[in-house]
Amino acid sequence: MTAKPPKIYLIAGEASGDLHGANLAHELVRLLPQAMYRFWGGDLMSKELGTPVKHIKDLAFMGFVEVLLNLKTILGNISFCKKDIEAFNPDILVLIDYPGFNLRIAEWAKKKGIRVVYYISPQIWAWKQKRVYKIRESVDVMLTILPFETDFYKKFDYPVEYVGHPLLDAIEKFKAQPKEDFRKKHSLSGKRILAVLPGSRKQEISKKLPVMLEAAKNFPDYQVVIAGAPAIDASYYNSFISENCSIVFGETYSLLDNASLGIVTSGTATLETALFRVPEVVCYIGNPLSYRIAKSLIKVNYISLVNLIMDEEVVKELIQDDCNPEKITEELKKLEQGTPGRKQLEEKYDQLIKSLGTGGASKKAAEKIVAQLY
Repeated sequence: MTAKPPKIYLIAGEASGDLHGANLAHELVRLLPQAMYRFWGGDLMSKELGTPVKHIKDLAFMGFVEVLLNLKTILGNISFCKKDIEAFNPDILVLIDYPGFNLRIAEWAKKKGIRVVYYISPQIWAWKQKRVYKIRESVDVMLTILPFETDFYKKFDYPVEYVGHPLLDAIEKFKAQPKEDFRKKHSLSGKRILAVLPGSRKQEISKKLPVMLEAAKNFPDYQVVIAGAPAIDASYYNSFISENCSIVFGETYSLLDNASLGIVTSGTATLETALFRVPEVVCYIGNPLSYRIAKSLIKVNYISLVNLIMDEEVVKELIQDDCNPEKITEELKKLEQGTPGRKQLEEKYDQLIKSLGTGGASKKAAEKIVAQLY
């Protein structure tokens, strides 16, 4: 008698989750080509698994105030998700980051008897550490990607499995692929490139991109190239972009591979930029109320993954009022070719890359998920 193919349900709700979810899905399909897959995600996961139940462009809300303003939509998505999971009746539920949403789904799924694997731990070490108790009750297997998370969870008597950081896989995969001439493809000149990464959500782009571009005007020897979010229409960027800059969509790695400097929004992009060894300044501007609430709750000293992993200020973080054109310019100039600041940063980047290990996170995570099925 032939065994039924396993059913796997995956949920990612943001651009970084879509990236890591796509690499995970690729490895899962390689190991279990016969399995049935259903997922929430973006364009990258769609290339691996087909059409998503919900696309990330309809899911990403950032900040306390923004979540409250969109609470009806969020609760509606949670309700719909539960019904969809029940209808699919998966053998395993794989949750990828996106904690505000996925932790609720995990708690519900566990009560329904669905096996839950969480890939990429919520940043509970930064704030709301008591959520670890909920995770311990509702998540069967936690797969972590940051080296210090194992010790954090150990304090709460909850064993986790460290698989390494999936960005190493994503970048290695990119570098192994044949490439078009990036400059020629986008009609760029031979001038050095100043990469501007303003984020993947409209609300953060509208706050940060004008400030970033104003600072970029102080670097006339560079050409400015913006990393556009694939889920956002090009027309949205038109009111921000001047004649002296270009925009590329879905080619952030190609941009970073060719860039000499970067102005980068806080988040996964800070680590991606560092792994391409591009000197960067990290920017954060949030809703003032959301920021004040977060600052009172957060228990870590840094906002960028680079600094969190290294536990020191490797890259300069400019937050709220400090994130202005003058300070961005000042910090970037310290990182230009030939400056002492650049040499020091490159040495720290070497240490960072070494601390993350040898890669293979997506493959290891997929193998651990498959092991839960048999």
